[in-house]
Order: sequence, then C-alpha cells, then structure tokens
Amino acid sequence: MKRLMYWILALLAASNASAQKFEGLAPTPPMGWNSWNTFQTAINEKMIMEIADALVSSGMKDAGYRYLVLDDGWMAMERDSLGNLIPDPVKFPHGLKVVVDYVHAKGLKFGLYNCAGTLTCAKYPGTRGYEYQDARNYAAWNIDYLKFDWCNTNGINAKEAYTTMSKALRKAGHPMIFSLCEWGVNKPWQWGEPVGQLWRTTEDIYQVFDSVHNQGTWDALSVMRIADLQDTLRKYAGPDHWNDPDMLEVGNGMTYEEDKTHFSLWAMMAAPLMAGNDIRKMSPQTKELLTNKSIIAIDQDPLGIQGFKYTDKDSLQVWFKPLQQGDWAICFVNRGSHDRPVMFNWKQTPVVDPVFHYTLEKNIDYTLYNVWTGKQEGTTKKNLNAILKSHDVLMFRLKK
Repeated sequence: MKRLMYWILALLAASNASAQKFEGLAPTPPMGWNSWNTFQTAINEKMIMEIADALVSSGMKDAGYRYLVLDDGWMAMERDSLGNLIPDPVKFPHGLKVVVDYVHAKGLKFGLYNCAGTLTCAKYPGTRGYEYQDARNYAAWNIDYLKFDWCNTNGINAKEAYTTMSKALRKAGHPMIFSLCEWGVNKPWQWGEPVGQLWRTTEDIYQVFDSVHNQGTWDALSVMRIADLQDTLRKYAGPDHWNDPDMLEVGNGMTYEEDKTHFSLWAMMAAPLMAGNDIRKMSPQTKELLTNKSIIAIDQDPLGIQGFKYTDKDSLQVWFKPLQQGDWAICFVNRGSHDRPVMFNWKQTPVVDPVFHYTLEKNIDYTLYNVWTGKQEGTTKKNLNAILKSHDVLMFRLKK
C-alpha cells in the first residue's frame, strides 16, 4: 500500500512539474478584441483608448468581451541598451503603462503581442533569447494576456520555445493567459495543454467566406476553410485549453449572412471570440450580431465541449454541440450559392457525440429556441422543415 501511495505521489509531482501555465484563467474560451485584422501595425495610444471606450459603450464588455489585445507593431524597432523592449515613442508618447492603466480602469483586461522568433512578423524585436527578461517586463506592466507568434523561427523547436516562454511567465509571477499563435504547424494541440490556455490551429483568417486569399508567400484562409480543419481536433479542447481557429472577421466586409455563419460556427466550436473589426465605427447590425447573448452563451457554455460536424452533404452541413444540463445546440449551414431546403427528423435521426458520447434523447421533446430570432419555434416532436438562404445558418438551442 505504501509503495502504491509512493507512485501516486510521484506521478502527481511529475504532472505538476510538467505544467507551466497559470491554471484557471480560461474556464471558458477567452473573449475580447485584437488590433491586427483591421489596423495591422497602424496602432497608437489614442486609438487604443478609443477602442477601450467603445468596448464599454457598445455593450461588448457587458456581453463578455474583456481582453483588449494590442498586436504586432507596438514596440520600437530596437531594444534599449539593457535589452528591454520599449514602446514606440511616436505611437505611445506617454509609454505603454499609461494605456494599460486606462484599459484596466475601464474594467477590461490588457493583452500584448510578441513572437517566439528573433523578429516579429512585422520585423520588430522578437523574444528569442529574451524570454525571462520580457516576461518580467510584461508582469511589471500588469499584462493579462500574451499572444505569442511564430515568425522568423528557422531552426527553433516550437514545443521548446513555447514551453520556455510559459515557464518565464510563470517565473515572473503575474498571472496571464498565454496564447500560442503557432498556426498549427507543429500540432500544438498535442503538447500545448500544460503550456498555454489556447493554441492556433491554422494559418491566419481573412474576410472571405469560402476560399483562400493569396498573401504572396502564403495563403490566408476563409471562414469555411478554417472550419473544415477543426472537427478532428475537438478531443484536445476543453476548459483552460482551447483550440483557436483565429480571430473574428465579423464586420470586416462579408455579407450579413456570412457574418452570422462565421459567428455561429465559432460559437459551435467553442472558439475564443476575439473581435477584429473597428468597433468605434461598427454598424448597429454588426453590434447586434457580436453581442447576441444566446450565441455567446453557446460558445461560453461551462461544459466546455467543442461541437462537431454531424453531416456534410450537397453543401448543407449540420453541426451539434452538447451543452450543460442536457441541452444541445444545432446549427444548419448552407455553404452553397443557392437557397436550400432543410429537413430534420428528430425522432428518427440518431445523434451521438462520437468523442464525448453525449446522446440526443429521442424520448424527450426538446423546445426549439431560435438563437438568432430569439423565438421558440416548436419542439422536436415535429419534424423540422425550412428554407435556408445561401451562406446563412439556422441555429437552435434545444432545451429540455
């Protein structure tokens, strides 16, 4: 018995030793806003403060968007004489801490960007060789979230680089979410759980619905192409360790139906919801979409299960997601270019989660709550028959 207890304690010690990240910071997928999709490196102190104001005044903060993340281009082109990163003095004339304090005073959390390589993607100083020094500075600035990219990394081992940075953040002692933006190149879902709270699974997103966008040396991906790549990864996701299919392009030029589909699928996939539009200027329609509490509740469901693609036939997809207290979410997606009929026989169609083994119970008449219209539309006692517009979704919460 004593020998058994010895091995149990040894295994627990080994498990704790392998975990670097701060636990419990992301029980549900993080929500917030990131500067890259709209502004790239054209960022500055005034703009970031205005975004913080808009997160509050638009209702996005109250809807759950808490992290304001400043992406690439915030720092000067060179480190100082002591090797410290310094904010660009033109973009941030009063320094970075003034901006961080302003964001915190709004009841928000502040995120920052750097890169595992020698340079960032926009050729600013990367972190390679400065991990512990940078982590100490982030802690001193009260940073709450670090997005860590993967440019200029020739000869660098991804697992080693991200593990080193995770240990550095832990050593610095200031809890922050660690976002592994490694693009899925080295399968971070297989080793990322003790390292960070989320990991990118694909190349960057672009504001197109179902194609690729040529960036010269690489292709950015559309909403649907990214969704295609997620389903086999769902077993790796859960509370405090999430698959990240990249930031939202809602409000950045797609049609309203395409934005709805984009937002719906990210919620079904339990994805981090990081808005990427200029929220100071968003239309009422975009604001209403991004703050839809019924959709957000599906994404943020405490059960923490990433949804799965149930069927995919003739451009019509059906997605399911188990929810807490026996509820389910279902999303019909018309990927095609023409309107499509939607038919579903609730009682004759078996639905079983192939990974987590939840079952849609046939002997229960679930109430169909349309999360986009906010209306109850019957129960599962009656077959579903509807017409779905091109690139649109029909999405319900099935309530017990």
